[in-house]
Amino acid sequence: MNIPNILTSFRILMIPVFVAVFYLPVEWNFTGAALIFAIAGWTDWFDGYIARRFNMTSPLGAFLDPVADKLMVVISIVLIVELYETPWIAVPALVIIGREITITALREWMAEYGKRADVKVSFIGKVKTLWQLGAIFFLILGGATPALVDVMGYSLFVVLGYFSLYVSVALTLWSMYIYIKAAWPYLTAKEL
Repeated sequence: MNIPNILTSFRILMIPVFVAVFYLPVEWNFTGAALIFAIAGWTDWFDGYIARRFNMTSPLGAFLDPVADKLMVVISIVLIVELYETPWIAVPALVIIGREITITALREWMAEYGKRADVKVSFIGKVKTLWQLGAIFFLILGGATPALVDVMGYSLFVVLGYFSLYVSVALTLWSMYIYIKAAWPYLTAKEL
């Protein structure tokens, strides 16, 4: 275990804490959950930086990091769908979760044929993740009552959350297109 792997493990261990705080029957539950989510997001950036900067990459880290990311994002999105109870959140959530499952399966399939590098994380994928994390943070924070800042009757955080969510959905679809396009020659080949 090195520092990046410890940070990634910490992120996984924060998930039940995040969920517990989200459901606490206190006024600050959403604020607390949003802060925990933000800390987890920063550890994601920080563990990757340390791993690359100090050459601490490992097979365990390569496995755990995407697992931690997907767990945190999917669990957070499910909670947000419950919190807002609207198709304007549920439909983007379905797109995001569906894309995660599709691309994870595609990467696994490509790895079986030694072609995983053809569907490695792209720049658009990283930008998509940043917008997703922002959307989740703002939407959770937007559930806090009373709203910290109102914009024409809406919480500023909810407005920012919706905006970020729809930008992340556009980037989600774009990145999925890039990955499927890269894999298409292998998917349509008669033999590999």
